[in-house]
Amino acid sequence: MDRRKAYVLMVLWAVAHLSSPGSGLRALRRTTGGRRGSTGLTGQDANGVPLRRSKRGWMWNQFFLLEEYTGTDMQYVGKLHSDGDRGDGSVRYVLTGEGAGSLFKIDEKSGDIHATKRLDREEKAYYILHAKAINRFTNEALEGQSEFIIKIHDINDNEPRFTKDVYTARVPEMSDIGTSVIQVTATDADDATYGNSARVVYSILEGQPYFSVDPETGLIKTALPGMDREVKENYQVVIQAKDMAGQMGGLSGTTTVSITLSDVNDNPPRFTKTLYEFRVPESVELGGTVGVIRAMDADIGENAEMDYRIIGSDGPGMFDITTNRSTQDGVIVLRKPLDFERKRQYSLRVQVENAHINPRFFSVGPFRDEATVKIVVEDVDEPPVFERASYVMEVKEDAARNTIIGSVSASDPDDKNSLVRYTIDRRTDMDRVFNIHAGNGSVYTLRELDREENAWHNISVLATEFNNPRQISRVPVYIRVLDVNDNAPTFATNYETFVCENAKANQRIQTVSATDPDEPLGGHRFFFGLAQEAAGKANFSVRDNKGNTLSARARGHRINFNLLKSVYHVPVVISDGEFPMQSSTSTLTVRVCTCDREGNMKLCNAEALTARAGLSTGALVAILLCVIILLMIVVLFAALRRQRKKEPLIISKEDVRDNVVSYNDEGGGEEDTQAFDIGTLRNPEAIEESKQRRDIVPETFYPPVRRPVLPPTRDNNGDVRDFINQRLVDNDSDPTAPPYDSLATYAYEGNGSVAESLSSLESVTTEGDQDYNYLSEWGPRFKKLADMYGGDDSDRDS
Repeated sequence: MDRRKAYVLMVLWAVAHLSSPGSGLRALRRTTGGRRGSTGLTGQDANGVPLRRSKRGWMWNQFFLLEEYTGTDMQYVGKLHSDGDRGDGSVRYVLTGEGAGSLFKIDEKSGDIHATKRLDREEKAYYILHAKAINRFTNEALEGQSEFIIKIHDINDNEPRFTKDVYTARVPEMSDIGTSVIQVTATDADDATYGNSARVVYSILEGQPYFSVDPETGLIKTALPGMDREVKENYQVVIQAKDMAGQMGGLSGTTTVSITLSDVNDNPPRFTKTLYEFRVPESVELGGTVGVIRAMDADIGENAEMDYRIIGSDGPGMFDITTNRSTQDGVIVLRKPLDFERKRQYSLRVQVENAHINPRFFSVGPFRDEATVKIVVEDVDEPPVFERASYVMEVKEDAARNTIIGSVSASDPDDKNSLVRYTIDRRTDMDRVFNIHAGNGSVYTLRELDREENAWHNISVLATEFNNPRQISRVPVYIRVLDVNDNAPTFATNYETFVCENAKANQRIQTVSATDPDEPLGGHRFFFGLAQEAAGKANFSVRDNKGNTLSARARGHRINFNLLKSVYHVPVVISDGEFPMQSSTSTLTVRVCTCDREGNMKLCNAEALTARAGLSTGALVAILLCVIILLMIVVLFAALRRQRKKEPLIISKEDVRDNVVSYNDEGGGEEDTQAFDIGTLRNPEAIEESKQRRDIVPETFYPPVRRPVLPPTRDNNGDVRDFINQRLVDNDSDPTAPPYDSLATYAYEGNGSVAESLSSLESVTTEGDQDYNYLSEWGPRFKKLADMYGGDDSDRDS
């Protein structure tokens, strides 16, 4: 069927192009007459002059080739022919350019061009090639190279495709007819310049009657008024795009458009009930929730936001309502305390209204609603209630025990009106100064009071129901202790003064004042006078200054007080003006001192000087202790600085010397630093004969001893043996040697030693070659060493 369709299309194409002037096949014909390049008559011009034209070897136009060829044979494109081709096979046609040899082949002899593959115009719309005719034998070009084009003729083989598989769009609900929603676009890969293969027309397959689509632009619009989101929110619209201008036989493609109606505020809030009833205990705290009411709104989002308010109440200010923004509920809260005994029921009128109103929908109706809320208060067993928030009582400090000073009163606010029992919170009356009558609430004293000790007492009284002891209330009671005149006045301080021995008569010596712990209502008024026993014989007098002070004066004429005594004690009687009158006797101390003519003190006893300077004995002792502590700190600081200056024996761990000093011998001790000269061992030829030792008597007292020369012996260790034997003889015969046994280490191997090394690292390999029998010849000092190394080989092996 496809092949038959292709043949029909080729025939139609051939008929259309062959019938048109300048078609491809006719263009390839060789012009007749004359040789190439000659001229021929073609007519005359306006002046009658014959016109001539030059003959061309090639006449070209475009080749056309149908795309998507489905035949089994190669598709014929056209034929090339040269004027020089006489049909004897001497002309060879050559084709070059795009697709030459791969997509397009030419018959070298006949010039026929065929397409070898199925071509797609959407991949490449045309191909540019070059044709050339050459002599087969001489390879000379018979014609110049010419260019021609093979255009791929389009067929409707591509359906329209939308730019998206699925489109999503939103449009407000209740939109007017013709409101634009979204525009869809489809493209067709066919040639838009040829026929209607790429002309797309849009239509709606699903979605009527709610939406329509513009057939030319693909714009989707609303087609039905009053679409309500609350009725239906989502719509699936299927749009078709068809080429060939929508005609029969055109190819088509579809896409789905998901359209959602967005919400608008077109629905008012509505209460679910006209009457709400809540029951709440009277013990609810202020700010507590009484109840929650809810109005329903079919809208969503901000269009469903509501505001609640109370528009009427029989208990003004008792309640308030707020909006829970997350749930859009109305929350009724308590603003004033509830009391079941006073009011047992409340009625509220509540209104709800949208927070965001769209003026477009005012005609729908008022966007508010109203409801009634009934609140029933439930009785709760409450604790007793005192008549007052606090009590203040007064009692005189001289009140006797068990004196009633006041009373408190509390009652049960509940209907049952239970009896109340009173107690005192002993945590507020630790000394148990007061008590209360359990039945009538009378407060009385248990102990005598002293205002000067505690002028106020703050206690707490507890009221408890007899039937329910857990119901307790508390009230503070402030008890003020009133003053009575029960304290005698005294001097404000211990007065001590001095007087010159030649003081003038009636000279004022000291002005003193008195104090009284009592606090009379009219203030203090003190009276002063000399005690009766000193009134007639005293050398001093007192004068009441009428201002709660007195002045002490010298009595009579000039008197040499120093001739009598140096210290006088003047008794003064002080009394108050209250009832009953209280009095006491205080002493004024007067010291007599030597003064100059101007009255300046010159000489006085130590006590007077101390008093004059204003320093008491305690102050002097404190000053002395401070001085001693400072001295001790200075001495301690100096001792620490002195200790720091001493050089330590070992400054650091890195300064430790590898010295081993032995003190449990009779030798030279620490000063015997030359007893062992290791340098001599390392170089025996450089022995200092004249070097003296500090631990022995100089050699001048002892004649030098000639060292006997031992005959040399020949063995493997002769050099070392000779050296050690010689040193042994020297030490045995030296009278100046230290009188103790010493161990000397000789690190000298000798010149040309066969042993080569005394190190124990190679002893394993050289032990079998060593002969230690000579150690037994060195005397008793080397006996132990000879026993260890001087045995036979068989003994060591065993």
